[in-house]
Amino acid sequence: MTWRCTGIRWNDGRPAIGWWAEGRGERSSLLTYGQRLAFAARGERHCLGVRRAGKRTPCPRAATVPGRAGNAQCPECARLDRSFSVAADTNAADPRTYRVYLAWFGPGLVKVGITAEERGPARLLEQGAVTWTWLGRGPLMATRRTEELLRAALGVPDRIAYARKRAVRGYLPAAADRAREVAELHARAAALPGRPESLEQLACETVDHAGPFGLDGLPAPTRVITGMVPGGAVVGRLVAAAGPDLHLADGLVVDTRLLAGWELVAPAEDGTTAVPVAELPPLAAPGGQDGLF
Repeated sequence: MTWRCTGIRWNDGRPAIGWWAEGRGERSSLLTYGQRLAFAARGERHCLGVRRAGKRTPCPRAATVPGRAGNAQCPECARLDRSFSVAADTNAADPRTYRVYLAWFGPGLVKVGITAEERGPARLLEQGAVTWTWLGRGPLMATRRTEELLRAALGVPDRIAYARKRAVRGYLPAAADRAREVAELHARAAALPGRPESLEQLACETVDHAGPFGLDGLPAPTRVITGMVPGGAVVGRLVAAAGPDLHLADGLVVDTRLLAGWELVAPAEDGTTAVPVAELPPLAAPGGQDGLF
């Protein structure tokens, strides 16, 4: 029986590493800031199949996945996953209530998104939102139309690359400043004409994740893992986590999406980090976001 990593999971606001074994289900290992992390990849990276409604269906071919791929799925399982997906607009008849949110990741980096109301703030933690607020709630298509409205009228994107998010984490302004940026955008969004009548507007109540993420005093990251290889090891002290990223004390960022699908084992007792990495250039001044303010 092989337990394979499924990446980071956020349990009640705390980061954890997820595991799955065919026939045994899923489990997770909670992480604590300050703890030593040490693991090595064994064997080959395999497709994790399709997870839907809390249940994972194994890949019928037990296909292998490239070590640098951001998604631990083979092309066939990825297509099946997206064939019934709100994110891919292939499940427009979803009857659940959805919420629209505004998420702030760094100076000028604000996006709009939607999430099922039953999930609460989980989506914001998974995306690495440092500060955020709800904007409204209602049927799926009403929240989708609100997303489109904000993109068209205010130039607010619905996607921001993880590379941009992690680049600014060592340069965050004070909590009051980031909350003010979110509140200003909320006010502009709330004043827009043309919002769907079925969308209930929600008051601005900003939430800050710097504490749960461990970002206070975080030094600027210097390197990021670009892929795992058989026998490749990572050793270091965990100081922060945001979205799928684990930040180590030596400036290395571990994108846990690249760990998914691997069997992870203890490295040699004197092991050190030995995986492909890319240098992150120092950020002289956080970039802006065109058309937002």
